[in-house]
Amino acid sequence: MGSLSIWHWIVVVAVILLLFGRGKISDLMGDVAQGIKAFKKGMKDDENSAEKPEPVKTIHHNADGSGAARSDTGSKVI
Repeated sequence: MGSLSIWHWIVVVAVILLLFGRGKISDLMGDVAQGIKAFKKGMKDDENSAEKPEPVKTIHHNADGSGAARSDTGSKVI
């Protein structure tokens, strides 16, 4: 009772084929294959982008304080 015989599997496959038909199952398997290919391509693209990092962006500022006063600092002059 715990294991399924070959006749059980034949009945299950026959019911699935009757419900979905050969066309829908083959379309579904084709969609799954396309999804796997897209996933592999995405993983390959990620590996390529990891090898070529973007250059580091730096912000230069005037450290001597001789520049004009900033008005966006949020402080008020009293």
